[in-house]
Amino acid sequence: MTLASGAPGPAAASDARPVALVSAMHEELSRLRAALPDARIERCGGRDFHIGHLEGQAVVLVLAGIGKVAAATTCALAFDRFDAGALVFSGVAGGLASDVAVGDLVVADALLQHDLDASPLFARHEVPLTGLSRFPTDAALSRGLEAAARSLLPARDEAERDRRASLGIGEPRLHRGLVISGDRFVSTSQESQALRQLLPDALAVEMEGAAAAQVGHDFGRPVAVVRSISDRADDSASVDFGRFVAEHASRVGEAVIRRWLAGRR
Repeated sequence: MTLASGAPGPAAASDARPVALVSAMHEELSRLRAALPDARIERCGGRDFHIGHLEGQAVVLVLAGIGKVAAATTCALAFDRFDAGALVFSGVAGGLASDVAVGDLVVADALLQHDLDASPLFARHEVPLTGLSRFPTDAALSRGLEAAARSLLPARDEAERDRRASLGIGEPRLHRGLVISGDRFVSTSQESQALRQLLPDALAVEMEGAAAAQVGHDFGRPVAVVRSISDRADDSASVDFGRFVAEHASRVGEAVIRRWLAGRR
């Protein structure tokens, strides 16, 4: 199990503000959205923001779309238009570190854009004019999500174990550390090996988290990212991606976030 202490993030927001719950794909958000049948929907920036309550907490659910620009637009709207006091981005990612397996959970401590390179004006991966390449997540949010995830990792019954086994998932583990983002779907051994050589401490790769973390930094609002590992970001697909998201990642994501929200009461 890979664990690291979270870097300090922005101050915790007032409980009066809603928590923004954001995912990139419909399948990742569907179970949470179904838990808000009476939510008020407000359309802004081409997105439907679902405003309601979950586990006694005020929340705003929104589908970001795929990629860093889509994520940045969505997160900025959540903070500015809907005054979200905190934001959690959840969904799936590809595993990079050797001990990160399909079915594992990763809670990000920091996020970096692996495809950003403004050199020689700035160091590789550094976001120009910020002095940062790695944007920390909020330590308190990340600890809460870690605790919620840890409590849910053991299979609760035989049916759960059988469902995991049918997807090729053994005993899921929890990891914390660096997650990297880029505007391409990493799906070959050559690409994943290049990323491991460039960023050897990266646990997982996805397409939105670093943008969310940068927007949180700009707004001074806490952000956390939790990802379920759907593949090894290479040629060896061990499970059908769509089935994994529908039957496992969406379930796990809903359970972790609901357990975390319930613990905030």
